[in-house]
Amino acid sequence: MTRISNILTAAFLGLTASVALPVAAEQRAVVVELYTSQGCSSCPPADVIFNELAERDDVIAIALHVDYWDYIGWKDEFGDPAHADRQRAYANTAGRRSIYTPEMVVNGQTDIVGAKPMKLFNAIAEHKETPVAMTLDVARDGKMLNVKGTVPRGKVVPMEIHVLEVTPVHISKISRGENRGKTIKYSNIAHNWRIAGTWDGKSPLEMSVDTITDDPVVVLVQEAGAGPIIAAARVN
Repeated sequence: MTRISNILTAAFLGLTASVALPVAAEQRAVVVELYTSQGCSSCPPADVIFNELAERDDVIAIALHVDYWDYIGWKDEFGDPAHADRQRAYANTAGRRSIYTPEMVVNGQTDIVGAKPMKLFNAIAEHKETPVAMTLDVARDGKMLNVKGTVPRGKVVPMEIHVLEVTPVHISKISRGENRGKTIKYSNIAHNWRIAGTWDGKSPLEMSVDTITDDPVVVLVQEAGAGPIIAAARVN
């Protein structure tokens, strides 16, 4: 067993022991966004951690491949400038001047630099202890996605309803660039990300959205301006 596997195993066991409340995964799930690139030599260790994370029921793991490393020899096949725009929005909100890979953002609030499993799992555990602000129910009916949510508790602010689809698993062979010669497994690769609507939170949320592919779909209720993620759900 490799050193990183030992770290992951210990972290998972510790987190499982500390969090044993019988809660609904869709309502309690913590959202972890990984900003990564096939052209980034520092990213594969974070991709390994993320693959493990994607198997958890209490986490909604989303990999956003960015395009700003494409110039160094390998064009990321999943890179999307919109993903980098979202990362920049987080940086602006937090007062940071630069963006980087790998970075993980937990519930739109906590950023983890690089591949640091213990820091990541501690952040997930902390966010799981935050009281649920609202319930979010998402049901798929063919190509139609039906979204319903309750009025959030506490302060009501403008919110955005994000809808995206994820490719569960893809194996890539990198032939050029910093990761030349590597075969890398990627999980929950984001695509077709869009803001399906806005919500003032003053009345219950109810909307329908068309899906684009048959891939799993994630819905995020997030404070406008790259704020905290209030609720999230995933349907296959």
